[in-house]
Amino acid sequence: MLTLFTDTDTDITPAVAAEYGYRLISMPYAVDGETVFPYEDERPVDMRAFYDSLRAGVLPTTSGLSSEKYKQYFRPEFEAGNDILYVHFSAAMSCTFDAMHEALEELREEFPERKFYEIDTKGITILAYLIVREIGDMLLAGKTPEEVCAWADREMLHFAQYFFADDLKFFRRSGRVSGISATMGTLLGIRPIIYMNSEGKMLSLTKERGRARAMERLLAFMEEKGEDIAAHRVAIGHTDAPEMAEELAEKIRERFGKDLQIDIICTNPTAGCHCGPNGVGVAFHAKER
Repeated sequence: MLTLFTDTDTDITPAVAAEYGYRLISMPYAVDGETVFPYEDERPVDMRAFYDSLRAGVLPTTSGLSSEKYKQYFRPEFEAGNDILYVHFSAAMSCTFDAMHEALEELREEFPERKFYEIDTKGITILAYLIVREIGDMLLAGKTPEEVCAWADREMLHFAQYFFADDLKFFRRSGRVSGISATMGTLLGIRPIIYMNSEGKMLSLTKERGRARAMERLLAFMEEKGEDIAAHRVAIGHTDAPEMAEELAEKIRERFGKDLQIDIICTNPTAGCHCGPNGVGVAFHAKER
């Protein structure tokens, strides 16, 4: 038997995970010293309340999992005689995967006959979301783990993501984006367009003044980079900005077809700690990143 895992930083919710049989690994964040593991207790996350707390001045922190926590997820599956396929967010963005590999070294000694397949999406939030769902669809169609891993090696960099944030202090504090200056950007209405590169890192690509121009830049990148867009899902992510997300979805349908399958997703709170509220982005199938 094969057990599927993904993590909450891929924007997969328990409801979507259940469609494919994924088990969710919860990536934590902390507020005032209290650590929160999204969805671990199977309760829904109140996204509005979370992002409202950021608007009110709360600045959460994030951290990786311990090797012991990974063993709690993986050991029961190996004990049951199951192999594991884990599709996860970008390893280049967190040291948590060092702890995961440490845990796996110990577990492989205990269970040498078990297989562990790892797919690094080199993305986070909606970019990873698209890849997790594509892989889930393939497995439901009867593809083997080996076939899925081979597909990932070929196709991973044919999914692209572009987004912008409303308040740059969150990125400045987290240091997760290269080439971004948050000193005056928010006051001047400057919004950097950020993308995931082929290494799975977030980089600032260009800057636009105002939301309208930033949104138009997202569409321009879709036109420039897009490939077979209609044959794949498009994902729009937002950090508690549903009206902006709907506006972007309508613009995308106008340019790329009314029949597009567009998933609109509120960004998970752990990633949202670094983005802040009122941002929006798009992920799609592309010629390249």
